[in-house]
Amino acid sequence: MIRVTFLTNDAKVVEAPEGGSLLRLSIRHQGGIPFKCGGGLCGTCRCRIESGIEHCDAIKDKERRHLTEADFASGHRMACQTSINGDVSVSWVRPEDRPPGTPGAKTR
Repeated sequence: MIRVTFLTNDAKVVEAPEGGSLLRLSIRHQGGIPFKCGGGLCGTCRCRIESGIEHCDAIKDKERRHLTEADFASGHRMACQTSINGDVSVSWVRPEDRPPGTPGAKTR
């Protein structure tokens, strides 16, 4: 079993089998990562792997449509496209705190 810490959701910790997508795990355990499409099209599930990036699979082409090399270098991934095989801690910007016009931003 692996441990995932959802830092933006009051550091909620869940345990799960390895190999699942980070977004699916978040949905199943109420982790709180925002999402819309769940398939790599919208970019809403952008998150940052704060620790355990070495436990994430390779970057997918769909992620490259929404994230830059600088984003990847700082630990950003798309939760719907990221499978995990070890312990990770993840954070994200809440929709209400995202700049207008960015994926997943809440209109005020």
